[in-house]
Amino acid sequence: MALIQDAYFITAIKLIMGFLAMIIQIKLSGKSNLAPSTIVDQLQNYVLGGIIGGVIYNMDIGVLQFMNVLLIWTLIVFITKYLTNHNRLVKRFIDGTPVNIIERGQIQVDNATQAGMSASDLAFKLRTAGIVDIRQVRRAILEQNGQLTIVEVGERNLSFPLIVDGQVDEQALDAIDQTPEWLDAELAAQGYTVANVYMANYLGGQIVIAPYPQIDGPH
Repeated sequence: MALIQDAYFITAIKLIMGFLAMIIQIKLSGKSNLAPSTIVDQLQNYVLGGIIGGVIYNMDIGVLQFMNVLLIWTLIVFITKYLTNHNRLVKRFIDGTPVNIIERGQIQVDNATQAGMSASDLAFKLRTAGIVDIRQVRRAILEQNGQLTIVEVGERNLSFPLIVDGQVDEQALDAIDQTPEWLDAELAAQGYTVANVYMANYLGGQIVIAPYPQIDGPH
């Protein structure tokens, strides 16, 4: 009877630890839930669920070992997130990059097939977006999460994120027919560099900048 009680007690402790680990990972990632938005988020959920589900009823793995595994996985997740947000090569390797599927009414077949998008998938996404004539599509970009962002011919008040997390979005620059040199000059005119910028959007022919907190303003 004592052994059964001990087993239930250890299981309860592991369950509580797993629950707390999930809350800590959610809070530290700045999110309000575990809904995945990137590959890292999906891996985080899968592995964390596997750790908790696979270990919680295994009496051969003690509470201390379980805690160590949770700590190691949490550390791996946040190191990966940090590198993804601050290193372009790591971000490109893990999250991938947006793929230009349609350019000025022409389907970029090579890009579509390399991205694993079939013609039927593309047709479905265009229909759901209300696109009847593909020639009216100036640009369609397949995002990392599988969504298709469509810019129609003649569409105004467009917003393009030129800089995200201190990194230049070269496809967004190409969408407005500009170069990195032009962007550097525009930022310099406002007293910023790319590394100083948290986000910069191209709105109505102007660049709207949101700098990192340590940058008080143009200088």
